Amino acid sequence: MASSLEKAKQNPDSMKAKILTAARKIFGEYGFHGTTTRMIAKAVDIDISTLYYHWGEKGDLYEAVIMDVTEGMRQKLIEVEKIIKGRPLSERIRIALDEMADYLFENPEISNLTLFRYFTKTRHGSILDFKVPEYISDIAYSMGLAEDRKNVPTDAKMKVLSIMNAIHNFVSGENFFRPMMKMDRDEYIKAAKDTLKFFNLTAFT
Repeated sequence: MASSLEKAKQNPDSMKAKILTAARKIFGEYGFHGTTTRMIAKAVDIDISTLYYHWGEKGDLYEAVIMDVTEGMRQKLIEVEKIIKGRPLSERIRIALDEMADYLFENPEISNLTLFRYFTKTRHGSILDFKVPEYISDIAYSMGLAEDRKNVPTDAKMKVLSIMNAIHNFVSGENFFRPMMKMDRDEYIKAAKDTLKFFNLTAFT
């Protein structure tokens, strides 16, 4: 039998999918503890009982959001790996930074949820041990920092973490940094990507 998440992904116009989309945004903005089912239901213009019917408890919906985010990241990284495979290192880094930054700026809840996960306890009982893979080893392998996807050196993983953390911070900090820099959104995204390339291309090549 298909899970609620599978049903939502199979039918993007369904009520399950609409609730999932709203939940991604709201959990991304307020975290697990700052979000209530009432907030999500209000965003979709339904009552609480309808939300519970489709997704169960708040923790069940949060877990589905994390799984959805994880799968989206996995698919994006597969796509990026296909694009950069076999290219020179500088090209791999430049393309990967552009692709991942664009993807995360289009889906800021991913960066927000990742940072919430780093700095707060956002899980409840049944998902305390639920892990969100960062795919550090896959990224390191794709970038050419390791010869074996299953045996990636610690220093390569740390380099990837530094890149991903920088992107997450630019994305999550947009509403704070952009007014401070007096930029419109397109200018800010371009400047963020240029800065990421400046530091990482210098460091890696």
